[in-house]
Amino acid sequence: MEWLKQWGFTADSWKGQKGEYWFLAQIILLLGFVLIPAYVPPALTRLPPAAQYGLRGGAGAIALLALVLIGKGLLDLGSNLTPLPYPREGGELVQTGVYGWVRHSLYSGLILGTFALSLAKLSLSHLGICFALFLVLNAKASKEEIWLQERYPDYADYRQRVKKLIPWIY
Repeated sequence: MEWLKQWGFTADSWKGQKGEYWFLAQIILLLGFVLIPAYVPPALTRLPPAAQYGLRGGAGAIALLALVLIGKGLLDLGSNLTPLPYPREGGELVQTGVYGWVRHSLYSGLILGTFALSLAKLSLSHLGICFALFLVLNAKASKEEIWLQERYPDYADYRQRVKKLIPWIY
C-alpha cells in the first residue's frame, strides 16, 4: 500500500482534501461503462454496412489517439503521476511531450477511449456514460488547475498555450 501513499492518499484521504471524491466518481463511471449493457437503437442497426464500417473505422482512429494520449501521458508524467487532482509533493510541471498537445492527456485518453468504444458498439448507453465521464473529468481538471496554478507560477502561461482536454479543440 506504499504506492497509495506515494500518490497522495493518507488515512485522512476520504475527507476530500485532495480531490479523492473526483477520483472515486471517475472509477464508478469507468466501472459503469464496463458493466452497462449496450443499447443500440434499431435505426443504427439498419445503417448500410459501409456506414457501419466507416463509424467503426473512425472509432479505431479515435481509439488509437486515446492509446497514444494515455501511454505517452503516463511516460511523460513519470514520477509525477497521481490519480488525485492535487499535485504530488515535490512534483514538477510537465509541459513537454503529449502535454504540449493537451494539459490533461490521461483524462483526454479516457474520454476519447470511451467515446471510441461507444461508437464502435453503436451504443447510446455507453455514449451516455462517456458524456458523464467528460463532465466529471472536466470538473476534476478544473479543480486540479486551481491547485496547479497555486503550485507552479508557469501554469498560467501553459494554460494559455495548450488546450485542456481535447487536443487542438478544447
